[in-house]
Amino acid sequence: MKSPKFKSIVALAQARLSIKASAVILASSTLVSALLGIFRDRLLNSYYLDTYPTGIDAYTAAFTIPDFMFFILTSGALAVSFIPVFNQRLVTGNKKSAWELSSSVLNLMALVTLIASILIMIFADPLVRYVVGPGLDEPGTILAINMMRVIAINPFLMSISTVLSSIQQAVGRFVFYALAPAVYNIGILVGIVWFTNGINIFGVQIFDGGIMGVALGVVFGAVLQVIISLIGLIGLGVDYEFKIYWKNHGFRSVLALLPARSLDQGIDYVNTIVNTNLSSRMGAGAMRSFQQATSLHQMPVNLIGVAISTAFFPKMTEKIGEGKNEEFLATFRVALRTIIWISLPVAAIAYFARGYVVSFIKNGGDPLIASVLGTLVLAIFARSVFHIASRGFYARQDTKTPFIVSIVAVGLSTILAVLFTIWGFGPEGLGYAQSIGAVLEIIILLGLLNRISRHRLFDKSFWRGITRMLIATAITGAVCYSMTKFFPLRSTDISLLSILPKFVLITGVSTVTYIISGYFLDLPEVQPIVQKIKKLLFRNV
Repeated sequence: MKSPKFKSIVALAQARLSIKASAVILASSTLVSALLGIFRDRLLNSYYLDTYPTGIDAYTAAFTIPDFMFFILTSGALAVSFIPVFNQRLVTGNKKSAWELSSSVLNLMALVTLIASILIMIFADPLVRYVVGPGLDEPGTILAINMMRVIAINPFLMSISTVLSSIQQAVGRFVFYALAPAVYNIGILVGIVWFTNGINIFGVQIFDGGIMGVALGVVFGAVLQVIISLIGLIGLGVDYEFKIYWKNHGFRSVLALLPARSLDQGIDYVNTIVNTNLSSRMGAGAMRSFQQATSLHQMPVNLIGVAISTAFFPKMTEKIGEGKNEEFLATFRVALRTIIWISLPVAAIAYFARGYVVSFIKNGGDPLIASVLGTLVLAIFARSVFHIASRGFYARQDTKTPFIVSIVAVGLSTILAVLFTIWGFGPEGLGYAQSIGAVLEIIILLGLLNRISRHRLFDKSFWRGITRMLIATAITGAVCYSMTKFFPLRSTDISLLSILPKFVLITGVSTVTYIISGYFLDLPEVQPIVQKIKKLLFRNV
């Protein structure tokens, strides 16, 4: 029996939040998850990148196919297909249909991903040898096969937590949804710190340890994610049934929307598989280095693009559902401008301070990871914008258009990645290909969205604001570059205590520069910050 205190905490966490509060919670939780991810990668790289590059490459390769199956079958595909339909039924008061829909989606996703997990276990050998790790040596190949078979259960576990989290998103409850990625990273940290030393139960050694313990930690993190997602359902009145309602109209609508978005996710992940395949041929450690640079560039994308667009998405679907197109466009513009305003300086700082950023995940830094990260800064901006641009279509229950655009963008990125590899560009060439494809994708998406909005999406005020943001970003970049020259990385900077003060100072001064520049350029996004500062400084006057 749960204590009243526990119930009150859960009830508080389940309170419906405003868009601003939701965005803050999502961004904060993403930041916590990112920090845990940095700590996780720092431990892994410190243990294995220099001492056992073959092992860390095998671990990286083992993740690729299970992640691909999760992305193509569930992940964001389910969220953007399920939430608008589920939300529509709740808004119209048809709760019975809504819960039939959620039960059907949960049961179907669990069944499909369970089958996928079993197939990955069976075909792990050819998947590693011919698809994701053809460049690995034989010991690395065998290790990757064994680790893939362990991690293969993840699509099943994470599909369950994704459906449960989508229900919470649909009703505007984000707290437990936001906690899920953090507990996933905690599970992996447990694997790195404890499972790698072996598992002993009642004096019986059931696991000898080694890097395989990290794979066990990945599965443990997925289990924790399911548990926290289940807790988040408390108080929502969920009516679950172990049944698939094939005749439910909402379920049929989701099934109609799901393939295009699933293929869209899958097409996007083709880049990852191609890059993993190509980087495996570039020598021991190259695969891990490229993957680490990609992870670092993805952190601000999740923190900015995913968090803000996720918070705005229910409101956008609500306005479309009510037929209020002008209010939908206004909401979309606010979300887009906010993402652009934040992502531009972050990309600039990430470029000029990339050596410091890499030092957080690898003692003493790593020139190759830093070099690849430099090629991905445009992708930081473009992929942050992509999340709100694509949701502009998903809110209209249009998943086909983003899918077609993704085919074009990913096709270009893939061709460029192969060409740059042939021309000897190395891992950096893979990064350039990613950035070019990402920029092309948002240009096409925003252009099409503006067209179907009868050219009412982007007015002169919008472009004037974007121009001022670019000017402020240029000033910020110049200041950030100057700061890195005043406080350069030295060979003795091999600990967090020596790196963190410099990084905080560089980013702090750069951020203040951006805010001041935005204030004098009369950017409306800066005004709430200025008002808050004035209130704090002159509260007693």
